Amino acid sequence: MEIPTPFDVYWDRVQDAWIDHNDHMNMGYYMVVFDLATDAWFEYIGLDRPHRDRHNVTTFSIEGHINYIRELRAGDPLRFTTRLLDFDAKRIHYFHEMYHGEEGYLAATNELMTIHISEETRRSAPMHEDVQRWLAQIKDRHDALAPAAQVGRRMGIGAGRPAA
Repeated sequence: MEIPTPFDVYWDRVQDAWIDHNDHMNMGYYMVVFDLATDAWFEYIGLDRPHRDRHNVTTFSIEGHINYIRELRAGDPLRFTTRLLDFDAKRIHYFHEMYHGEEGYLAATNELMTIHISEETRRSAPMHEDVQRWLAQIKDRHDALAPAAQVGRRMGIGAGRPAA
């Protein structure tokens, strides 16, 4: 199977209901649409609904960071790319970029860490070996991508400077 580098499959459109009093996309809906992009990503990597049902597993998001870069308005088309940053037997670290689907500018990014969970114990559990092998192949390809400036960013006022 071909490995898109980066994964570039999910598209959407800014819904009227997602617009706030500033006449642009409300910050909460960025997470909603990034989550929809995650669903497409998980289908691709093999953690889709049939896999989860068959193996009685799921995933939980354990950390996420959104960078809002440029406004989006009602009706704007959205294009998402996803890159695998890292993984181990139980966790997946990945990064979404949200672009304006026609003008091509980067509108937002979302860095996420997800943990694989046993539905029976509600505790972390290793992913199926087939999923891990597929992730290893994807990571090998995605490691060739240029680093994204927003990955691993730290938030703070005057980071590294003493308070005035």
